[in-house]
Amino acid sequence: MKDHHSDVRLTPGARRILDTASALFYHHGIHAVGVDLIATESGVTKRTLYDRFGSKDTLVTAYLRNRHQQWWTRWEQRLENAPPPRALTVFDSYTADAPMSDRGCAFLNAAAELPPTHPGYQVIRHHKEQVRERLRHLIAEDPRIHNPDHLAGHLFLLVEGAIAHRGIDGTDDRLTHARAMAEHLLASAGEHTPAHP
Repeated sequence: MKDHHSDVRLTPGARRILDTASALFYHHGIHAVGVDLIATESGVTKRTLYDRFGSKDTLVTAYLRNRHQQWWTRWEQRLENAPPPRALTVFDSYTADAPMSDRGCAFLNAAAELPPTHPGYQVIRHHKEQVRERLRHLIAEDPRIHNPDHLAGHLFLLVEGAIAHRGIDGTDDRLTHARAMAEHLLASAGEHTPAHP
């Protein structure tokens, strides 16, 4: 499952701008970071920045797409050798990538700053929809669970709440607790499957 937005064709200079902007946007907020700071930190002129991305809005959208692709790639790699139930890896992804999520969820943070009409907002929606849908598929790997969509909704809310609070609390405690709750929900769903006539 690959994202249809890819930054593989970026030049080295554009990649440097995007990487710099991504770190600044995540750690300081989108509105707080201007193109002057991004250009200075990237070692380029504002003209070069605009030549590469056209506008700050385009750069913000590229940041969110790139963030999605990086996160998704790490999750897929973790899934390759994960024991069942593999749905729990979504919690492991955030816990193991603590430096990448020390200020909470980049997408929730961005959603709080961007209007729904911003092109980056569609990337946020896409990311969240993809995570929930992937959870549904992973839960459905256990044939004993008769309603994976319903359970995916529960796990999705657990991980969303836990990662949001990671940025507030500065610890993995809620992620660890949410993972344990998810593990219990998955086990219970598998054990209490209604008998078929």
